Amino acid sequence: MIFGKTKLELKVGIFVFIGMAILVIFILSIGGFKTWSSGYHINLNFNFVNGVKVGAPVRFAGVDVGEVKRIKLEFLPEESRSNVKLDIWIRNIIKIPADSSVWVNTLGLLGEKYIEIIPGIDYSHSLKHGDCLTGVDPLPIHQIFNNAESILRNLNDGIIKIKNKEGTLGKLIYDDAMYDELQALVTDVRKNPWKLFIRTKEKK
Repeated sequence: MIFGKTKLELKVGIFVFIGMAILVIFILSIGGFKTWSSGYHINLNFNFVNGVKVGAPVRFAGVDVGEVKRIKLEFLPEESRSNVKLDIWIRNIIKIPADSSVWVNTLGLLGEKYIEIIPGIDYSHSLKHGDCLTGVDPLPIHQIFNNAESILRNLNDGIIKIKNKEGTLGKLIYDDAMYDELQALVTDVRKNPWKLFIRTKEKK
């Protein structure tokens, strides 16, 4: 009877142990820990990162290869400016050429930020642990709006000039005399296409 009880307890213990092991693996996977993977760290320097957070994915050639481990904001007195340094972890099997380009990109509709590394061509000089790479700063959203507003303003000014019969396009649309002259020129060229070649030669 005691032997049967001990056997039952052993089975329960094994079952609990397997369940705990699965739970630990699941938690580590959700948390993004790289316990079973080896890798190396490199630093990325930016002036502006547009909301990149610790844990953000790092992609190389569009494939997830690591993540942002630490973000440090520092002041560079020799250049009189602030610098954002990202400490990123990369899987060991990934070799990043030193001439690669680095961008801050947006993932999905929610606007999550991630690091995009565009591969270079010089694989003979790959980044090693502790190396640095300077990234391309993303365009601030307010600057995008300012540029869009400037484009719309210029477009609106152009439309107003056309309505006021100003410029070549405005005169062509609203000036009947210029329209008739252009129409006559087109008709003449259609009837006598050889004139077009003569005029071209004369211009030369």
